[in-house]
Amino acid sequence: MGSLENSVQLIGRPGSDPEVKMIGNRKMAKFSIATKDYYYNDNHDLERGTSWHNIIAWGKTAEQAEKMIKKGKRIALEGRLRTHVYEKEGKRSYYTEITMNEFLIIDHTSTDAETNTDPDS
Repeated sequence: MGSLENSVQLIGRPGSDPEVKMIGNRKMAKFSIATKDYYYNDNHDLERGTSWHNIIAWGKTAEQAEKMIKKGKRIALEGRLRTHVYEKEGKRSYYTEITMNEFLIIDHTSTDAETNTDPDS
């Protein structure tokens, strides 16, 4: 079994096509995905919400993401968490992203018109 330390698996829908650019001689792809959340409110009623996760991919994974990942098409991904700390105007802030190692397209609809972009479906 591979290492489970700092391992993340998500299934969700990208909010946009990946933004791709070259960093030095490596390709980088960035996008975010929406995942479903379920929780009980103060009245013990089941509520449904959405969480957004920042995704980054490098090299061959970024190249594949550029070709295959499209807004609203459901994907499964595996990666690791990385948190960046920075200061702006004396205030410390944190930015967490998932460095994607691999992914699988789950939604194989044939046209964009058929793609459901609602992350809760």
